[in-house]
Amino acid sequence: MSWIVTGGAGYIGAHVVRALAAAGLTPVVLDDLSSGIPSFVPEDVTLVEGSILDRDLVEKTLRDHAAEGVIHVAGFKYAGVSVQRPLYTYAQNVEGTRVILEAMDAAGVSNIVFSSSAAVFGTPDVELVVEDTAKRPASPYGESKLIGEWILRDQAIATAESAAPLRHTSLRYFNVVGSADPTVYDVSPHNLFPIVFEKLLAGETPRINGDDYDTPDGTNVRDYVHVGDIAAAHVEAAKRLASGEPIEAAYNLGSGDGLSVKQIMDAMVRVTGIDFVPEIGPRRPGDPDRIVATGELAARDLDWQMRYTVDEMVQTGWEARRNAG
Repeated sequence: MSWIVTGGAGYIGAHVVRALAAAGLTPVVLDDLSSGIPSFVPEDVTLVEGSILDRDLVEKTLRDHAAEGVIHVAGFKYAGVSVQRPLYTYAQNVEGTRVILEAMDAAGVSNIVFSSSAAVFGTPDVELVVEDTAKRPASPYGESKLIGEWILRDQAIATAESAAPLRHTSLRYFNVVGSADPTVYDVSPHNLFPIVFEKLLAGETPRINGDDYDTPDGTNVRDYVHVGDIAAAHVEAAKRLASGEPIEAAYNLGSGDGLSVKQIMDAMVRVTGIDFVPEIGPRRPGDPDRIVATGELAARDLDWQMRYTVDEMVQTGWEARRNAG
């Protein structure tokens, strides 16, 4: 029996693959390598190259590897770019999820962990986001993830009386950072950590977008969660699904308190040893002051913990990026 990890050659997916293997489970990667990196897949893990939109390939992969379930990490993850590319975003994230569920139904595979996003909440007007906080996604990306959750819900209802009723959960999280393996690093051109790392490696000064937010130090506050903790939660969810234990439809993988951009920059100085004062640029339109989620439900069911300090988040990410050359 195996677990198919869609997008398993990407930054988050590759960590999920390693966490599955460490837990004694058998991962199989399905990735079209549009943004994934083949070297991120361990040599002893099967890599099936292809698209989640290829219905026949998905079903064949499930059958060939006697899949116990799917951890669906693949997707188009750039919220800002999704505004310019809504049709592509919906094809990858909505149609891709639908195709996976159709193939699972045909192959008799009934467990799926869906890598969702805190983008489903948009800009919540609460101090601390919980699972049932109102969903008001502010981009096609956030909308596509919310629709993915709806599709899972509806398919579970439709198959409830069948021989293989769908069991599912969606994991929502904000900013994933760091590395739990020195050979795997974040390659996104849109995420804070890699943006800062690339600036520092090029001898340039990182920038903060706005320092007049309604927060203690004036810079906006977000959940920053370590990729190793995110991967571990995916594995715990997979194990819970497979064992038949009760599981919630969705979990927020939140820090409960958050970190400001200035706190991240201060940690960058401490860890890298590069003394810099960030440039201050204008605010980005629509950037809220603070978005932080609780992780209490996930702590109860998925052993969710924040196991890394901010310095450790930076240190592990910096080491992995420097190893890449």
